[in-house]
Amino acid sequence: MALEDSVKERSWNQREALPGEPRCTVCGRYGEYICDETDDDICSLECKRILLSRRLETRLSVPQTSSVRVPATDVCYYVRDGSNESKPQTLTNSKTNLLRKKLDISVRGDNVPDPILSFNSCDLPEKLIQNLEAGGYEIPTPVQMQAIPSAMIGQNLLVSAETGSGKSCSFLVPVISHCATTKNTPQRPQAIVLTPTRELSIQIEEEAKLLGKGLPFKTALVVGGDAMATQVYRIEQGVSMLVGTPGRLIDLLTKHDFELDSVSILVIDEVDCMIQRGFHEQVMQIFKALSQPQVLMYSATVSKEVEKVAGLMVKNVSVISVGKPNKPSEAVKQLPIWVESNKKKQKLFDILTSKQHFKPPVVVFVGSRIGTDLLSEAITVATGIKALSIHGEKSMKERREVLRSFLVGDVSVIVATGVLGRGIDLLSVRQVIVFDLPNSMKEYVHQIGRASRMGENGTAFVFVNEENKKLFPELIAMLQSSGAAIPRELAHSRYAQSSFAVGKAQKKRKLGY
Repeated sequence: MALEDSVKERSWNQREALPGEPRCTVCGRYGEYICDETDDDICSLECKRILLSRRLETRLSVPQTSSVRVPATDVCYYVRDGSNESKPQTLTNSKTNLLRKKLDISVRGDNVPDPILSFNSCDLPEKLIQNLEAGGYEIPTPVQMQAIPSAMIGQNLLVSAETGSGKSCSFLVPVISHCATTKNTPQRPQAIVLTPTRELSIQIEEEAKLLGKGLPFKTALVVGGDAMATQVYRIEQGVSMLVGTPGRLIDLLTKHDFELDSVSILVIDEVDCMIQRGFHEQVMQIFKALSQPQVLMYSATVSKEVEKVAGLMVKNVSVISVGKPNKPSEAVKQLPIWVESNKKKQKLFDILTSKQHFKPPVVVFVGSRIGTDLLSEAITVATGIKALSIHGEKSMKERREVLRSFLVGDVSVIVATGVLGRGIDLLSVRQVIVFDLPNSMKEYVHQIGRASRMGENGTAFVFVNEENKKLFPELIAMLQSSGAAIPRELAHSRYAQSSFAVGKAQKKRKLGY
């Protein structure tokens, strides 16, 4: 027992292997030990458990998602050993490649582990597995299949997957598992999750509470709009994970003497937004205050610039992409409508009063905070449909109440700025109306992605006119790639002629004309 006490518990406690040194067969770090059951080099007790679990005979089952169907015979085989245990068996390289291809998973990096086919595959606490099942997470989604085992062995990750694909769960599971199984007395923060909006922070903390129920795992929400004294008291009582926005976290740390030396995992959600806008300096300030944490970065859109910045933050980043990077979900049907600015409001009213087109609950995206208030009032007056607005200038109490009313069905329409375009899980929404096109196609991808969750079908009406001329080339290319009909005015606009002509020529070549 004394020997095991001195062994590294987690892979991230182990150093990288030097040239010529043995490497861990699971994660590739320094293989300081030998697993006596298999004679394989391992770096820690964690990797030993993973290695042994992969060796156990079991029956694998393949997830059936709404967008991808994978024949079980293509990727798995069956072994019966007379027991009732259900634990994973290692996939062969060919089956791993086939599974990734079937589920549109691509990976870059060293020693990226095989995807998992069940939550039982990662040596998770039994209570966490029970909480996953109770929360409806019966089978991992593609992003969870690849990101969870990678995070569990301590890899730094940059993960891209479409909106509504289950990204939050894919980083919460390894974070909760780490916090719940690591000795931490007195309880101090071991993980930080940063998001760009208060709403997203609230949602992630609520999901973490559900998944961590019954485990030695507590959270603290650190966002503006709530009393700092309450947040300070919560942290002083002992928490495992901080969830919040960068500005409030820095403000809290500046005014109060909280140590972060126990933090070993930093999650940056919506990373493209977080490191390209005004958050960049704040995120880096928090990162530099930590002692070489494992960094997990997630978004639906990841550019080359984001990859470059991520690579400067941490070394050996494994890049995981699920689906078509920086593209809208194929489950969202885009319906662009050419409508002049002075007629947009009436066109919106026509859609909302049409039995054929109105499919509540609906999110309407508007470009300004004042615009959301004015438009929500106009919808209620002109159509009789109850509509509320949400934006960054509303108090946290107001924003919570608006979201609650919308999610429970008391309100059919919510008019929002981009504050709801990032990460918020609007479970029942299948229709989005982009009243004002955002300034970038990345934001457009996030906004229309609100109409689809876990691959379920949705629709997005998109209002377009020449005020959006700077986006025409990218918008047309995106619509073409999605098979959406392009309005005649958009196709014939002088700001889009060259882009449209190129697209038609490419289509003809593909069809063999």
